[in-house]
Amino acid sequence: MKKEYYKRSTCRLCDSTRVYSGVKFEATPPGDTFVTQAEINRAQKRYPIDVCLCEDCGSIQLLDVVNPEILYGPYLYQTSISLGLPEHFRRYADEVLAAVAIKPGSLVIDIGSNDGTLLRCFQERGMKVLGIDPASAAVKTALARGVDTIQAFFDRNLARKIRSERGDVGIVAANNVIANVDALGDFVDGIRELIEPNGYFVMETGCGASLLEKRLIDVVYHEHLSYFTVKPLEGFFRRHGMKIIDAYWIPSKGGSIRCFVQADKSSAIPKPSVREMIYMEEDKGIGTMDSLRKMGVFITERKKGLTSLLDGLRAQGKTIVGYGASVGVTTLLYLFGLDKYLDYLVDDDATRFERFSPGQHIPVYSSVVLNEKNPDYVLILAWRYTDPIMKRHEKYIQQGGRFISLLPELKIFGVS
Repeated sequence: MKKEYYKRSTCRLCDSTRVYSGVKFEATPPGDTFVTQAEINRAQKRYPIDVCLCEDCGSIQLLDVVNPEILYGPYLYQTSISLGLPEHFRRYADEVLAAVAIKPGSLVIDIGSNDGTLLRCFQERGMKVLGIDPASAAVKTALARGVDTIQAFFDRNLARKIRSERGDVGIVAANNVIANVDALGDFVDGIRELIEPNGYFVMETGCGASLLEKRLIDVVYHEHLSYFTVKPLEGFFRRHGMKIIDAYWIPSKGGSIRCFVQADKSSAIPKPSVREMIYMEEDKGIGTMDSLRKMGVFITERKKGLTSLLDGLRAQGKTIVGYGASVGVTTLLYLFGLDKYLDYLVDDDATRFERFSPGQHIPVYSSVVLNEKNPDYVLILAWRYTDPIMKRHEKYIQQGGRFISLLPELKIFGVS
């Protein structure tokens, strides 16, 4: 294994050295390393998380890079248990196939395929499929579901091997994975080799504009090395012999962008949507140091308000627990110092039950314990699911329990 951690000195999109820190988050262990009781005494090293800006191309990124074998070897997350994501991928398959010109039965490759949820949607629509993912547990699940999957990190060498063995590729998809790649040049060069001459690369990834405007602070963690906007991406792809032919915003994961990319020698002409996205980013000042500083001010103010609220509840002897046990929740636990306030965490993903949060070792239980233990307050850390969480636990509310929303606003819900 390569060294466990290093710090880049250059922008991963344009290689500029003018990359500066804009917002410092609290250092955390890898956010998905929820440990068992047997592992609880094992030290978990913390790594920095500083959100930086390249002042030449405007890309938003982390320069602190943790070895991916540390991040993804024991990875617990699987797509099929993420609320709303399987339905999103069914729509995704329909929308992508309607937008591209490929023959029925073409090969669709998904990089970062996880448990094969997306590829099963393409299988159901008559496509051949191949998944690529480094996480052993997810690959095992995919194979059991009949989704041909290679357990590996994708790079140009693997791309050449696949192309020689499988031939033409109609679509290469990368959903919520390209932001996790440090060596982006090699990664995209490999994709270009797979899709030449007329295939499509379709990427869906967290949107840097949404991060800054909607304060999606829980998407900031070690796996997410880049927070993309269209303008720096356009220049990056052009330098690697590719062109963005369509780009638009989608609501997935709080705000994402979907881009369709082809080799620059294809006959496709970029749609007006690409320029429109760039104009929007420039008009809103996205990709400026000022936009990062404003997010930093928001974090400081939200921490002050939350700390004041929780200190007051604790002074009254109230019990407080957290709802959510995910990689993004780890960011929030450290950023706001929540370990001193929360008695335990609850979640709906059985792979988290009876484990302990990274580093702080807060115990995690099934959310069914809310009705049994009846804590006074539940702080919703999985804040995108606030409405379904409260609907699922109406009994807890009727028993006098109260929920606290952390984002997008700090608010208490319960029977008045």
